[in-house]
Amino acid sequence: MQRTATLSVAAASVIARTLLALATMGSLSMAHAQPVVHDGIVTDPQGRTLYVFDKDAAFESHCEGGCLKAWPAYTGDAEPGAKLSPVAKRFGKGEPQQWAWKGKPLYYFAGDAQPGDRNGDGSGGVWHVVRPAPAATAASADTTTAPAAPAATSTSAYGYGY
Repeated sequence: MQRTATLSVAAASVIARTLLALATMGSLSMAHAQPVVHDGIVTDPQGRTLYVFDKDAAFESHCEGGCLKAWPAYTGDAEPGAKLSPVAKRFGKGEPQQWAWKGKPLYYFAGDAQPGDRNGDGSGGVWHVVRPAPAATAASADTTTAPAAPAATSTSAYGYGY
């Protein structure tokens, strides 16, 4: 009985952290939020890791439904008057628009609880953090590289590799 209670408390803790992360990401996504390079990867201004999905096309997201619950789209307004990187662009119809890095739509991962977490990197073989070349910054993006698509992938029931 005590073991069941311990497992239930642990499961409730994981669920609570995931819900808190999703709620926090939702509030961050509506702010002035152009992506930045932080600690060698592309993040939002608060340092939350951003990911790309191998199955997306240029400026076209293929993550929908259950996928978007695990991988919320990174959306937000450009900061007024900010000099934007030539590789960080918003796309989509209506508001909010999703951000893309070198044409690849950007996403958060619901399993990242705090800034700096990179728990979604490599998930299903199709989700990756964006790692610009070492000399690249948000303003000098000619050397930015996106990850190559893997040869084999595992997928969820939704086919999104999570």
